[in-house]
Amino acid sequence: MEKLPIDDVIEIEQLLARYAVGMTRDDIDTVLDVFTPDGTYSAFGDAYQLADFTALVAAAPKGLFLVGPPVLNLDGDVGDGQQPLCFVEQTTHDMRIGYYSDTYRRTPAGWRLHTRSMTFLRKSGAQDSGRAHDPTRPAPTH
Repeated sequence: MEKLPIDDVIEIEQLLARYAVGMTRDDIDTVLDVFTPDGTYSAFGDAYQLADFTALVAAAPKGLFLVGPPVLNLDGDVGDGQQPLCFVEQTTHDMRIGYYSDTYRRTPAGWRLHTRSMTFLRKSGAQDSGRAHDPTRPAPTH
């Protein structure tokens, strides 16, 4: 196994922790700050630009975003990785489990998510990008 620069690993782990805590606290500004300006989030078969992310999060259920440590591959100022997720909906305690697949870029402000894509793990054993969690969720504007 290749050794990764520990400072970069810690910085990316903290970046991803800020995402999870921001989503849990419904703090969209914190969540947007972890992405590059041209970053995207993909789920439900669509890729959302940051301009669309506020409306997408507003339509989503609220609850706990519990994440595990990411597996990282870094090459200079870029990288990719995966991170497990267990989401627990606040009012029903229903769970969604899966993992994020990410790409990262080092920016003048530090490491940032460039892309984040969600894969859900289903009771049936299927893995997919999901179904709309709310029929009123916005479509991407791209």
